[in-house]
Amino acid sequence: MVKSVVWGAAAALMIATAPAWADLKIGYVNYTELLQKAPQAKQIQEQLRSEFEPKQRELTQLQQSLKTRADQYQRNAATMTDEQRLRAQNDLQDSDRDLQRRQSELQDDFNTRRQEELSSLQRILEDQVRSYARAQNFDLVLADGVIYATDAINITPAILSRLNQAAAKTGASPGGTAPRKAKSGH
Repeated sequence: MVKSVVWGAAAALMIATAPAWADLKIGYVNYTELLQKAPQAKQIQEQLRSEFEPKQRELTQLQQSLKTRADQYQRNAATMTDEQRLRAQNDLQDSDRDLQRRQSELQDDFNTRRQEELSSLQRILEDQVRSYARAQNFDLVLADGVIYATDAINITPAILSRLNQAAAKTGASPGGTAPRKAKSGH
């Protein structure tokens, strides 16, 4: 008897509140897709590549030079004096440490810049989703943690369209900042 009363009360509550949630307009945004396909994301990738590629090329050249010197040392070590061998070994070790330090600094600089730009992109995406949701009178827009959503409530293509339009209009960098130079590492 108690179970039927509880179930009856639950059913009555659902029926009574049905009009309140039946008219909700709900949308879903595939945030990962936005991060991958937004033109602003592609712009960030190109910006970072152009900013850090010259420094990476320089480090690759230094690495090749170090390898050449190490190979040369291996070929000539048997004919060197003990002092020459020790000096050459120390020089190779110092050069290797310097190269590793510079590679680490470049990676740290790259990671920092990427995080800065991704934060800026995330703000842009969130602003676009909010703006679209308000304009289309959505009551709720979900993103992460959605296990299933039909195409009928997926507003990702509409948001991507707005991002493409915004990128075409402005042509500016996503964060509104000019590209930065990588640290020299010297």
